Amino acid sequence: MKILSLKLPDNLAEELTAQARSRGTTRSEILREALADFLAKAPQPDRGSFLDLAGDLVGRLEGPGDLSYNKKYLDDYGR
Repeated sequence: MKILSLKLPDNLAEELTAQARSRGTTRSEILREALADFLAKAPQPDRGSFLDLAGDLVGRLEGPGDLSYNKKYLDDYGR
């Protein structure tokens, strides 16, 4: 198990301590439960390749399609 340190405002630390005493458990257990509940309810980020995520943008631009390999487009580059 990993150890995590965090700073709490005094009033929140006091509430956490009181809750732990009334439940007969530790502050760490309450925080683990709260964090697990929060993470379970949090929206999951989209996963996938760049093409999956930006697929709706493919083909949106107009212009020459051979910019990556046609040397004539580099004639004035850097001037």
